Amino acid sequence: MMKWGLGSGTPADSYYEVRSDCTDDVPKSKFKIKAGKTLSARKWHAAFSPDGCLDIASVLRRIQTGGVHPTVRGEVWEFLLGCFDPRSTFDEREEIRQIRRLQYARWKEDCREMDSHVGSGKIITAPLITEDGRPIKDPLVLLEATADRNNSEGAPATSRNNGIEIDETAERITDKQIIEWKLTLHQIGLDVLRTDRTMVFYENKENLSKLWDILAVYAWIDKDVGYCQGMSDLCSPMIVLLNDEADAFWCFEKLMRRLRGNFKCTDQSVGVANQLQHLASIIQVLDPKLHDHLETLGGGDYLFAFRMFMVLFRREVSFGDSLYLWEMMWALEYDPDIFFAACEEQGAVHKNKVSKSKLRGLRHFGKWDKDKDKENTKNGSEDGEDGPVPISVFMVASVLKEKREKLLQEARGLDDLIRILNDVNGNLDAKKACAGALKLHKKYLKKVQAKKP
Repeated sequence: MMKWGLGSGTPADSYYEVRSDCTDDVPKSKFKIKAGKTLSARKWHAAFSPDGCLDIASVLRRIQTGGVHPTVRGEVWEFLLGCFDPRSTFDEREEIRQIRRLQYARWKEDCREMDSHVGSGKIITAPLITEDGRPIKDPLVLLEATADRNNSEGAPATSRNNGIEIDETAERITDKQIIEWKLTLHQIGLDVLRTDRTMVFYENKENLSKLWDILAVYAWIDKDVGYCQGMSDLCSPMIVLLNDEADAFWCFEKLMRRLRGNFKCTDQSVGVANQLQHLASIIQVLDPKLHDHLETLGGGDYLFAFRMFMVLFRREVSFGDSLYLWEMMWALEYDPDIFFAACEEQGAVHKNKVSKSKLRGLRHFGKWDKDKDKENTKNGSEDGEDGPVPISVFMVASVLKEKREKLLQEARGLDDLIRILNDVNGNLDAKKACAGALKLHKKYLKKVQAKKP
């Protein structure tokens, strides 16, 4: 089990400053920086050998005990997400970093050539193009050009289509992939302006532009998924934690490798369908009465948990607590092969000298992974084709457990169900959620095993 410090600790809110006019509306972070528990800058730097190899086992243990100090969180996340192999040296990582920065710069330039707003510092919040490829006059450009237009003898030729001003002088775009990409840019802008808007950090327009640029570039390179609402919530912490835009992009890209399936929705199913099915199975095993009640209310598909999975509890906890919750999950689920898997998918951008076999011994330091191996051995392949059940599923189960009595006594329909769960927003205790998830997971395994002949 995870051990938690008994001391009061130091609040971490000061590292993620909230606008003065929003302090009453933003939940206070429950995460506390605790000496001897939290991974401090000193402990982090001491975990490296002289040439730069990281003792990832000691780092994971410390994170599982008390999270990461905000001053080194960005650096630590690069390892947790698989940007770097812990057995690599300082020089090897710097080589990889420079290669990735150049790659991001090339992708960003490709996007800029398709649309000049990329990298311009502007945030696009209105459509740029029609579905048939005809450019629309950009309201931002129109606004900036107003003064010049008043003094000019003529204005560009335009026409209107359903209230939309079409630029007849601009060349029509025929490439379907470019059209689809450009159609998402204004939606990215609208979401960016709504993301973490209470933070002082985003009063700086340059930071907003970084977020928009990263999401625009990602939407282009991952054409199967593109951009979907919720991605800005996942990307925002990377911008806050990492100063370099390219470094933030690669952390987001690694996170999306884990979560991109959540955003693959069709007319028949949602991307998180597998997780919702796992959640239903878990509640049915652990609490049949609650499961039956939810089915009676019309919530047997568990779609009410959709948002928790999509944005990893960003709405349920404060900004600082969401970072703590994420790093706890990643430390518990840490897979030593994550870096190699990323290299193989990228065509081995960097050929590391360390073999996979040397990292196998680290597997037991990811507590969740150890339990998954035990589960697979005892219960067969309960995980299915999409891999092991993530800890996030059991965290949602712990939320339902916490609200169990209220759900059973007060919920008489879906509206009541949603209202009760919305009470969790901003009030979820990330530490208790992690501990609760581990307890439920252990209990679930015991019950499943007991049912086997």
